[in-house]
Amino acid sequence: MLGAGIVHAAGNEPYDPWPGLVQDIFKNRPIQDGGGVIAIEMPYRAEDAAIVPVTLRSKLSPEDNRRMRAITLVIDQNPAPMAARFELGPDANVTEISTRVRVNNYTDVHAVAELSDGQLYMVKTYVKASGGCSAPAARNADEAKARLGQMRYRQFARAGAAAGTREAQIMIGHPNHSGLQMNQVTQLYIPAFFVNELRLWQDDSVVLAMEGGISLSEDPNIRFTYASNGAKRFRAEAKDTDGHIFRNEWKIDDSGM
Repeated sequence: MLGAGIVHAAGNEPYDPWPGLVQDIFKNRPIQDGGGVIAIEMPYRAEDAAIVPVTLRSKLSPEDNRRMRAITLVIDQNPAPMAARFELGPDANVTEISTRVRVNNYTDVHAVAELSDGQLYMVKTYVKASGGCSAPAARNADEAKARLGQMRYRQFARAGAAAGTREAQIMIGHPNHSGLQMNQVTQLYIPAFFVNELRLWQDDSVVLAMEGGISLSEDPNIRFTYASNGAKRFRAEAKDTDGHIFRNEWKIDDSGM
């Protein structure tokens, strides 16, 4: 496990895992400064390391003919640093994604956007938090089992949004065990068990697809904006590491939200 306190033998600089992560996750592809492409928002000091809010937002102007294909969220000092990778539907115009993550050590957090020009663009922020991956589950085992796979879909009114732009949220009941949490009775580690895939559609058009890891918080939820294509139904399918498949669909509210 990469710890924040590891230092180089030749000096006192803290070990920086990012160059190795560029090789492992992005296959050493060149990564450009993404200050004009993407923004990442997280609290500098987290109130609860097990549920740290993060928002990823496109900064591309309407005149830019490039589109965002994917966003990868990397929590550098976490035991499994790639928290999530979001692939965005080609016609969905997803411009903002929010979720909650676990942060295990004081760390840089990187957001890497892949655009339709084939280039990667990166921004980062720094978060002070510790112990998020090993924090005990908020719900007991029986309650978590009863809620396993339950999905909720919500729509939100968004002030000042462009015509056709919607904001929605998908919530999935799941303990999302990290593999580093301990059963408080047996004192044994709870095996990793988490949502590792999520796909969302409006009718049959993909809005976004997510590959998740152990860093996503218990009861994962994704809040996002997208461009409506006039669809009447919204569909979701999630999978977890034990092979469970969860599906649901909802009627899209026509109230103008």
